[in-house]
Amino acid sequence: MLHSMTSEPEQQIGVGAPDAFQRLWTPHRMAYIQGENKPTGPGSGDGCPFCSIPEKSDEDGLVIARGERVYAVLNLYPYNGGHLMVVPFRHVADYTELDVAETAELAAFTKRAMTALRTASGAHGFNIGMNQGATAGAGIAAHLHQHVVPRWGGDTNFMPVIGHTKVLPQLLADTRKMLADAWPDA
Repeated sequence: MLHSMTSEPEQQIGVGAPDAFQRLWTPHRMAYIQGENKPTGPGSGDGCPFCSIPEKSDEDGLVIARGERVYAVLNLYPYNGGHLMVVPFRHVADYTELDVAETAELAAFTKRAMTALRTASGAHGFNIGMNQGATAGAGIAAHLHQHVVPRWGGDTNFMPVIGHTKVLPQLLADTRKMLADAWPDA
């Protein structure tokens, strides 16, 4: 039950000091926090999810589109609905390790991702980028991946700002299908 600013804080029973905050529990995030599916070493055979995803069906791997050198996949822990990544098939950690053809296809897929997101969900803008190395914030530093995060005017509401929680309006499987259907041909 939500309370107004003037009401008394709700009493908590059990562990923790009473406060005025309501809890929106997201236990599925604990898998990410604890490092589930993160590579155990520098090689592609060390549990790298970006190396195992292409071996799955598009539906099971949340793959939106496949190219010759890269693929687009939904982020399993998205910042916004439709948050996807463009990933080279080859297991490389650093942008400078991509060859010319991989770099070109990564750029082309990023443009196609933007087009698909605008078509499917009317995205107004995007955050696009990659974190190079664990120190720079890469969750999976051993395998390069570029994030494409759709944004909409007014999409910063009280949930992420005050509650540090994102509300995603659609299941990942439904988002994958919607974007795959909107993916522009080469």
